[in-house]
Amino acid sequence: MTVVVRNDGDTITVPDGTLAQIVVQAAEGVEGVRVRRARRKLAVEIEGARARVELELAVPYGTVLPAAAREVQEQVAGALTRMCGLDVVAVDVAVEELEGR
Repeated sequence: MTVVVRNDGDTITVPDGTLAQIVVQAAEGVEGVRVRRARRKLAVEIEGARARVELELAVPYGTVLPAAAREVQEQVAGALTRMCGLDVVAVDVAVEELEGR
């Protein structure tokens, strides 16, 4: 899952843990969203400069699920593209838990 970014002859290595943090912080930047068990339920697959992300979310009861999921997808894809130069082909989101009421 480690990414190597090459730019103007320089090399930057982005380790697995950092990629996971980027994904979690981008997803949790969406109001009320929490990533469930990031260490076990978060996958970032890298092939060349392309990425595919899978993550499970918990959201507050009453949240419009398609809208929250779509916003998480946009935020995660944007963060990985902006920060790592990756072409994000998919962000697969599963809402696994509703919180509170």
